[in-house]
Amino acid sequence: MRADVINRVADIPCGQWNRVAGTANPFLRHEFLAALERHNCVGEAFGWYPQHIAVFDDAGILAGAAPLYLKDNSYGEFVFDWSWAEAYHRAGKPYYPKLVSAIPYTPVTGPRLLVRDDADRTMVRDMLIDKALALAAQTRCSSLHWLFTDSGDTDTLLGHGLMRRTGCHFHWHDDGYRSFEDFLSRLSSRKRKMIRRERRFVEEAGIHMEIVHGHEASEAQWLLMHDFYRSTFEKKSGMPTLSLEFFLDISRSMGMQVVLVFAWLGQRAVAGAINLRSDTALYGRHWGCTGHYHSLHFETCYYQGIEYCIENRLCLFEPGAQGEHKISRGFLPTLTWSAHWIADPFFREAIERFLAREHELMLDYQNDMRRYSPYRASGVEPDA
Repeated sequence: MRADVINRVADIPCGQWNRVAGTANPFLRHEFLAALERHNCVGEAFGWYPQHIAVFDDAGILAGAAPLYLKDNSYGEFVFDWSWAEAYHRAGKPYYPKLVSAIPYTPVTGPRLLVRDDADRTMVRDMLIDKALALAAQTRCSSLHWLFTDSGDTDTLLGHGLMRRTGCHFHWHDDGYRSFEDFLSRLSSRKRKMIRRERRFVEEAGIHMEIVHGHEASEAQWLLMHDFYRSTFEKKSGMPTLSLEFFLDISRSMGMQVVLVFAWLGQRAVAGAINLRSDTALYGRHWGCTGHYHSLHFETCYYQGIEYCIENRLCLFEPGAQGEHKISRGFLPTLTWSAHWIADPFFREAIERFLAREHELMLDYQNDMRRYSPYRASGVEPDA
């Protein structure tokens, strides 16, 4: 076997990449990652330079891969290391470039060490990590970061001497709900009433909701949705990195895995949300709105997604990073992981101490947030 660095996912045949990554997780698919590169959503313009690690077997067929990017900034990662970069700057040392294994602009947990089912899993994983570490040294990177790793990859990376970082997001899990009303029946009376009231605000405003899958969406609908997406970033002084062409591309190539939610006021779209899905999970990614409509954000980004999951038997809904307001709407605190290698011994020791303290704080935070769970322990609490 050999390990190489490739500058474009398109240099690997789609079938070979997807045999390694699978097609269930939409963000790891060849179609998604190649579209980011093809439409310049990564690269020089935004400081995400593809440096993917590929392991080939003796027949030259892809046996393993890791999405990897050389970064000259920390934008679009959602595991925040701005303070680390500032500490390097104060010490007169460069923090950039660094290497990051992640899905650009996507805070979604998943595998990062991708291995073909019939390959030697331990060997391929070791080769992926060793090649990434060698590349970090070769390019004189300050650090190497694996973001939003699943539990298996996290343990493997820790076994190679990387340091764990703990975060917390808010996720919804299906508990065998038969309908949205069944879901509501598991909540406290106060939270149940709040959600019904918020949904009623939207209905009484004359707004109706529509769900459209990627292969069903017209270019006109995508123009509306991309305007919503772009406007949200512009309002927050952010950078809308994903182009209309990118969304049209994955809409055609990934079909049912792209899930759009539109909010219509008569014939006018007033809000929209972009989601992607796997066979078991829904992932909320972006939303936008033309004005202020009471509770429309909750309806478009949360309640429509929960209803979609129940109807399509999806067991997980990740609505995006952060947001304690999600708890009262059925999303519970869930720990997330990343793994980090720091080249400089002084900073490595300092960051290791920081991560140990942060880990304990995150555990305390998760336990504290669980106290606000809207769910009842058992039984159906009647409406007061």
